[in-house]
Amino acid sequence: MELKGKIVVITGAAGGIGRAMARRFAKEGPRRIICADLDGPGAMAVAAEVGGWGLATDVSREADIVSLIETVEAEEGPIDLFCSNAGIGIGGGAEAPDAGWTRIWEINVMAHVWAARALVPLMSARGGGYLLNTASAAGLLSQIGSAPYAVTKHAAVGLAEWLAITHGDQGIKVSVLCPQAVRTAMTAANPEGVASIDGMMEPEEVADDCVAAIATEQFLILPHPEVLDYMRRKTGDYDRWIGGMRKLNRRFQG
Repeated sequence: MELKGKIVVITGAAGGIGRAMARRFAKEGPRRIICADLDGPGAMAVAAEVGGWGLATDVSREADIVSLIETVEAEEGPIDLFCSNAGIGIGGGAEAPDAGWTRIWEINVMAHVWAARALVPLMSARGGGYLLNTASAAGLLSQIGSAPYAVTKHAAVGLAEWLAITHGDQGIKVSVLCPQAVRTAMTAANPEGVASIDGMMEPEEVADDCVAAIATEQFLILPHPEVLDYMRRKTGDYDRWIGGMRKLNRRFQG
């Protein structure tokens, strides 16, 4: 899909990958970019940069996502590309508090579900549309030190796969973005963490990869190409891969 002349919505657009997407997509000549974020002023500031408009949106609430979609469709027109990009990370394992598990599940998984629930019928009725969901390499591999992050990102990848399989014949295109470490607020607290083992990527590089993937309607977006090799090792010998990950866990968890 070409972005020229299209209406694009990006959640989590006030910073990091979302902000980089907005800036990069703007170079392709879209009709309008709508920037949504819990940080309303931040979303509006990015929107002002790219000639779009910004909205305060809490993606942990289905009502906010529905309102975002309804507002854009009423005031701008049919959404061509919806980038469900907002996400959070927390540490811990099964012992992490229920409140933490619930919040990360709502943002990292249900936000994608709620967007698809609202948009797929609309897009199908008009012959197609595009969903770009931000997950993580953790959704293909795992995440040392965070069960909630690993589990929710696996679920996000699974949902994207299901949407592509189930609604592809209705013209719904789906991409899932799975980077390793990207220089954002999420990684700032631990820049030398396990996710940066193959280097810390800039958000602008990730946004470039997204534009290229959208142009070819590619499902899996891997800004860190090493992840594909890791996936092959995992499926080639699961037990050996688990052993290697245990070594990595000892190295980074102490």
